[in-house]
Amino acid sequence: MTAPPEEPRYEPPPSVGKLFLWVLLFIVAALAVVAGGIYFT
Repeated sequence: MTAPPEEPRYEPPPSVGKLFLWVLLFIVAALAVVAGGIYFT
């Protein structure tokens, strides 16, 4: 995982944004499952 030197460090690659979206989607799905379980019990 060695980045080229001409790439600025403070700018994250596009894959980080996609990964964050997947994590956010997983958290929302988990919350929906927990809320559904509480609602239906």
